[in-house]
Formats: sequence, structure tokens, C-alpha cells
Amino acid sequence: MNKICPNPNCACPGFIIRDGTFYRRDDSKLIQRYRCKTCGTRFSNSTFTSTFKQKKRRINSPLLKLLSSGVSVRRSALLLGVTRGTIERKLPFLAKRCRTLNERKLQKLKGRVFNMQMDDLITKENSKLKPLSVSIAVDEDRRLILGAEVSEIPAFGHLAKQAVKKYGKSKDEHQSYPRFISAHLPKAKHMTFPSERGCVVGQGELKKVNFDPLFIVNHTCAMMRANINRLIRKTWCTPRIL
Repeated sequence: MNKICPNPNCACPGFIIRDGTFYRRDDSKLIQRYRCKTCGTRFSNSTFTSTFKQKKRRINSPLLKLLSSGVSVRRSALLLGVTRGTIERKLPFLAKRCRTLNERKLQKLKGRVFNMQMDDLITKENSKLKPLSVSIAVDEDRRLILGAEVSEIPAFGHLAKQAVKKYGKSKDEHQSYPRFISAHLPKAKHMTFPSERGCVVGQGELKKVNFDPLFIVNHTCAMMRANINRLIRKTWCTPRIL
């Protein structure tokens, strides 16, 4: 057995023995228990997994597919037969899992040269008066998302004065690309392209021009809007930051 006692104060964490099993009703599996003969701590195979203490493990995989297929949180809860609170508690766990998978893919590409495209996807938090900017970097050759970061930005256009009046002056966390690239990628060649009008009203990612030099990142943003319910332009589903 290669198990180690999870007790950080154990003097001999490798001296453990089997201590029976238990049936986990959640996913219908028989789980092995262990006991440390040094400190008496009891644990099991599930102690070392990312789903430790979860009661609804069965819904992790189908929930990820639903949330990335344009289904809302409420509808996902209805389809899976759980409460909305359960779905909301699963969101940070699924986000961490996806982030880990993305980092593993990036580690395999470490050392390679990237033709990177960057752009911003504008969305909102609860109201158009509280916009958010999602900065996305995509590998042009492999269409792999290299990174995504959400930042708070002040309202703009005809909503700017109304936003300040209702919510006060908001922070501008967005960083300009030239300054960011020169600080972190000093050897990179940076090219900018003027913004073009979208081919559909409200869908700025898909352009009217015949050739879009930022097609990969724009198409990635368009797919995110289509597949993530809360990013769809005309929807009643909006995120609430608690």
C-alpha cells in the first residue's frame, strides 16, 4: 500500500493497515478504509480525491456538459433533480477542474512558439450598468485557450452617467495590451488591428469583413457566447457576484 496518513502531526505516516470497507451510496461504489497504527487516524480512498465529502458525485460530469451547452443553472438543477444551491456549489469545483485540465495541456506545449491572438469579450454582472471584460488569449494554430481573466470596467456610452449615479464610480481593472505585453513578453512582436462592425447586431465577434485577422479569437468568443448561457446577449440569465 502506498497510502500515507493524512494527519500532518503523525510521527510515522506510512504505517497504516486496512480497516474494512463502506458502501458509498452516492455512486454505488465499495470504498476501502484505512487506519494509521501510529496515531489512530482513520481515512479512506476517497480522502485523497478532489470529490472528497461531495454528496452528489454522479452529477459532476453531466452538469459540466449542460453548463457548457447553453443550459442555465436553474434548468440544469431541474434536469438533474437537485436544487439550484447544489449547482451553484458545484461551479467553483468544476471551474477548478477545467483550469487544471487546461494547465496540463499547456504544460505539454511548454517551450513551443505561439502565434497568440488576444481580445476582450464584454459581459455584465447582474446589470448593463456593471459591465465586465473577459480578456482571452488563444493559440492561433491550435485554437487552444491559453488564458482568460475577468476584470471590472466602468460603464461606457450612454449608460456611463446612469451607472455612476446608481452604483457610484467603479474600478477599471482592465490593462492595456501594449503595456502588458512589453512587461511580460518583451521579445514578442505585437500587431494591432482596427475594430470592425459585427455581421449581426449585438454579436460583435463575427465580422462583416471578408478576412478577419483575429478570426480565431473572435470565433472562440462567439462559441463561448453560444455555449455558456450567461454570456448570451439576449438572455434573462445574469451572474450575481455574492
